[in-house]
Amino acid sequence: MKWQRIVFSQLYLEPSRNGIYKSQENHGTGIKIINMGELFGYDFIADQPMKRISMTDSEIDRFCLQNGDLLFGRRSLVESGAGKCSLIDNMIEKTTFESSIIRVRLDPNLALPKFYYYWFKSLRGSGAIRAIVTGTNVKGIKGSDLKNITVDYPSIITQQKIADILSKYDDLIENNRRRIELLERSARLLYKEWFVRLRFPGHEHTPIIDGIPEGWEKVKLQSIIKIFHGFAFRSEQFVEQKTNTIVVRMGNFKEEGGLKFEEKDNKYLIENSYNEKYLLKPRDLLMVLSDVTRDGRIIGNVGFVPNDNNLYVLNQRVARIEAPEDLKLYLYCSFGSSLYKNHCLSRANSVTVLNLKNDHIYEYQILIPDHQRLLIFSGIVKSIVNNIHVLEQQNQKLKQARDILLPKLMNGEIEV
Repeated sequence: MKWQRIVFSQLYLEPSRNGIYKSQENHGTGIKIINMGELFGYDFIADQPMKRISMTDSEIDRFCLQNGDLLFGRRSLVESGAGKCSLIDNMIEKTTFESSIIRVRLDPNLALPKFYYYWFKSLRGSGAIRAIVTGTNVKGIKGSDLKNITVDYPSIITQQKIADILSKYDDLIENNRRRIELLERSARLLYKEWFVRLRFPGHEHTPIIDGIPEGWEKVKLQSIIKIFHGFAFRSEQFVEQKTNTIVVRMGNFKEEGGLKFEEKDNKYLIENSYNEKYLLKPRDLLMVLSDVTRDGRIIGNVGFVPNDNNLYVLNQRVARIEAPEDLKLYLYCSFGSSLYKNHCLSRANSVTVLNLKNDHIYEYQILIPDHQRLLIFSGIVKSIVNNIHVLEQQNQKLKQARDILLPKLMNGEIEV
């Protein structure tokens, strides 16, 4: 089936707009703002936690978003990030967007935003974006080039049918993502309740001596963990095509904790091109040691290596944390606490990026509970983590199925 092709700006309801820039004193309260972290982290942006900025009424009129708005990354340190497209979907609270993002608002009488979100994920759409990317050190696109892209233009009915088919997969993926967030939150809350507020089972009858329950101890991490760093792989070791050997990098760490492995974002190695000491085992505990965002979104974050059919190798600026098995789940939750996050932010330093050194981690003091409560807690968290891994595997299969369908729907191979 051959569709009509038109210039993208013919579908615009109004001219595209770059986001707002506000000086630092305007940050902290007010309207939610979408930064590059949200754009790269979410394909569908709605009610996710965000930073806030104060805005005047006229700025709100010009820069606030509506459901159905398409957002494109205007600049990125990597080419794959330039022109990355996300969709505003089911947004409730007033939200704006930062200056490194382009907003496109389509005419609802001519175009369905969700269809064009999917179109830009297809080979045709991503190829059109790549053709307008410019820059050497910082890659980017311009709104003036974006509007002149030639896009496919099926009927609104066809747009709706295709979007409905693909949405079914993304709705299931989103439901699983929310369930994962709830599970992760439940583990963090349980840790906070038991080991920060000290409302653990039996706390009513446990003497507290100098702020530490009887039978517990406070130790430096140096006495219970060892840190192993990754390797600075050479550019010639990487390959464009997908292999089963994935390099675990800073970019694989989620802001809210845990690891993510998206096929489009993964970096792959030539098989058997690495020293085996950097090969990871399923359920190894990893920590990110650097953060290029400068505001510490991922510094010190941890996650477990998946148990799947891939091989994972450790990149530089990511560490493997070796610890006794009965402590791993407890440490995972402890590292996810605000206490540890604040410790990392207070120690990390560099001119261009935030960096953690071994000593910064080793010096952190952690409260270790008695063996009985440690076993009970670890058993609960193990069940939570296992459920998270099941949901993540389901999402990988859903994404694979959706991505197989996407090009076939977009090139008319499958009629709707």
